[in-house]
Amino acid sequence: MRETRIRLNVDDVSDFVRAAAECDFDVDVKYNRILVDAKSILGVMSMDLNHVLTVKCYGESPRFESFLQRYAVA
Repeated sequence: MRETRIRLNVDDVSDFVRAAAECDFDVDVKYNRILVDAKSILGVMSMDLNHVLTVKCYGESPRFESFLQRYAVA
């Protein structure tokens, strides 16, 4: 499992969900105790996008990792 901390805004959510949906493994988004499927646009939109989110990938995809780097925070 790989974790990446990202920050999204409302305009980025559809691109993020589309990229996650292309993965053939599970991808989750977490903030505090809330965990949602990253392939669900309603789930991701329900997150508090004002905070840093943690993306958990249960597989590997260089393309998705590259996509996540655009939104990564230190």
